[in-house]
Amino acid sequence: MEAFEIALVSVFAMLLLIYFGMHISVTLALISFVGAWVIKGNATIAFSLLLIAAEKTVNNFVFAVIPLFVLMGFLVAAAGMGRDAYDIGQIMLRKVRGGLGMATVVANAIFASITGASVASASVFSKVAVPEMMRHGYFGRFAVGTVAGSSVLGMLIPPSVLLIIYALIAEESVGDLFIAGIGPGILLTIAFCGLIYIMATFFPRTVQAAREAIDEASEEVEEEALSASDIWRKALPITSLVLLVLGGLYGGVFTPVEAGAAGALLALIFALARRALTWRSFWNVLLDSGNITATLLFLICSASMYSRMLGMSGLPSEMAAIFDNLGAGFYGMLAFYVLVVIVLGTIIDSVSIMLIMVPLFLAALKFFEIDLVWFGIVTVIATEIGLLTPPLGIAVYVVHSTLARPDITLKDIFIGSAPFALAMLFVLILIIAFPPIATWLVSVKL
Repeated sequence: MEAFEIALVSVFAMLLLIYFGMHISVTLALISFVGAWVIKGNATIAFSLLLIAAEKTVNNFVFAVIPLFVLMGFLVAAAGMGRDAYDIGQIMLRKVRGGLGMATVVANAIFASITGASVASASVFSKVAVPEMMRHGYFGRFAVGTVAGSSVLGMLIPPSVLLIIYALIAEESVGDLFIAGIGPGILLTIAFCGLIYIMATFFPRTVQAAREAIDEASEEVEEEALSASDIWRKALPITSLVLLVLGGLYGGVFTPVEAGAAGALLALIFALARRALTWRSFWNVLLDSGNITATLLFLICSASMYSRMLGMSGLPSEMAAIFDNLGAGFYGMLAFYVLVVIVLGTIIDSVSIMLIMVPLFLAALKFFEIDLVWFGIVTVIATEIGLLTPPLGIAVYVVHSTLARPDITLKDIFIGSAPFALAMLFVLILIIAFPPIATWLVSVKL
């Protein structure tokens, strides 16, 4: 059996093990070890592969960016900035048809720009936005669908943990990936708001119970907004954090690691100033940050082993040759890649998808001399569609478990978020057809 055939069998074996419940990081490491052993016929070389991958992967200062941005996200959530973002969005859009739904999208976009985590957004806005939307006459299915759908902005609008992981795998600039995420993030936010407006205007029975209830509620919100003299206090922390982290990063003041550290420190200061942290809650923030960081770094180590094994096998170059011989070319391979990523999103989480698929296709796509920053944005959007698709849609499960309401089922959330998944697919097609949406800002940066 040829080396690339061994690698191809290992890919199917890996998917099978994941499907039957083996942890993704353990699966990647095991398959990589066995694959290298069979290809080289030497267990010592396979052990060396594991050791080199573990040592050379995370033993690098740049990986400090992961725990720092994760910590910043937890501190921002603890400080209550998610509710502040929603309040601001609600006031801005209170007079627009479907305004509370759009406010949730805008608030998620703002929150995403300071946390970079879809799960955090889904959890926070399930508590903040869903009860408010239902109180103002919106259907529960629409409310939870909006929260689940717009939570994916957390992994696209910078700073994004998923963009950081892609940058580390592809050995691309974290700053360039962050800049490239701005245009698609804004486009996706606009697409979600446009979708809500269309639904509220042409299909009102899918959005709200009665227009009169919405009008009455809007007047109530307006009165609340007019009496909210402390609105600037809500905007100040969010604006300051965005300017510090993104402004410092894009302005060349901070490296990505320093930007994460500065953001975490400022988020801690705001949380303490608001007295939102006790010793116990601060300890829980540290524990949660440590747990997520350890999980991600273990996954990255395993993915590095997997990538090295694929390189030894020559499978990526064989894949490129096969698609070229079939006449499918680059776009044929890209369509196949996107399809597989979306399908995998139905059974495994976003980080795992990226760690499996990017090493497998990256080397093959390099033969076509594509822009790897653009490819990273395409990968993140395709991966994030999986957050909303059954049976695994993680964002859907987060919303369901956070709400814990007997009148809102998983089926309701999946149905409610389906239009948002379609909107994401539409935006993905646009970015594939017009790459400058993602790359133009990178090309004009100072």
